[in-house]
Amino acid sequence: MSLTLLALQALNGLQFGLILFLIAAGLTLIFGVMDFINLAHGVQYMVGAYLAAWFTAATGSFGLGLLLAMPTALAFGLLLEVLIFRHLYERSHLDQVLATFGIIIFLNEGVRLLWGSAPLSVPLPESLSGSIPLFGGISYPVYRLAIIAAGLGVAALLYGLVNHTRIGMLVRAGASNAAMVSALGINIRLLFTVVFGFGAMLAGFAGAMVAPILSVEPGMGDNVLILAFVVIVIGGIGSIRGAFLAALLVGLVDTLGRFIAPTLLRALLDPAAASQTGRALAPMLIYILMAAILFARPSGLFPVRR
Repeated sequence: MSLTLLALQALNGLQFGLILFLIAAGLTLIFGVMDFINLAHGVQYMVGAYLAAWFTAATGSFGLGLLLAMPTALAFGLLLEVLIFRHLYERSHLDQVLATFGIIIFLNEGVRLLWGSAPLSVPLPESLSGSIPLFGGISYPVYRLAIIAAGLGVAALLYGLVNHTRIGMLVRAGASNAAMVSALGINIRLLFTVVFGFGAMLAGFAGAMVAPILSVEPGMGDNVLILAFVVIVIGGIGSIRGAFLAALLVGLVDTLGRFIAPTLLRALLDPAAASQTGRALAPMLIYILMAAILFARPSGLFPVRR
């Protein structure tokens, strides 16, 4: 096994983990603060990708498309919160699951109606195209490094916002005891709206950032949503720090597992069987990881104290 290829896959895992963090950060705040199960959070990621593709095509610039997609994703999330989600906060988790699953179907069909079923592509910005040489003589795409930098920047911003600002204090207090925060005179409904809109914008930002390297298509957020729930369960519901570390862990395990598993199995099986078995086992690794962590720490790595 080449150490150079291993390092390259580790960078891919880091990039994937940071995309998962952008999605899971908003989801863990919504789940932790509101106790609201939002299965439709993945469609915010899809909507962000479509908005980036749409605005980029309209303006001819990915940078402008990204700048326009973020506030639009925020406004779309706030619209959904006002029209639909706020009426579900007091309902049971089963009602929330059923209602948000219906929203997934509705929005997936909505983007098919507006943009068609064919995948859309977004051109890479010229300033971030190409590759740069790294250690060991390998080259890595500049745009993927930009995704890594953007993810780390957002993580640092969230850390400062949640831990060193008044609104962050209210969010942490709401995650610990929403009823007490409301009793102290804080408009908990407004807090919920702000958290929901911010989470939707983060998911939309993640979708917009991956639009140039992935196909933009209906349903693209469904599989990512499952991984985002795995992240918040491993990290601890309501914990931004836990979501960050768990997202990096899941991203690295998933990416390196797909690379390492077939290689290790070649010692026991013929190359064709090892490759096929490795591809089948690799997606299971993150769920094995989740089971192992929950066995040792049933509330996750960094549970919010309640």
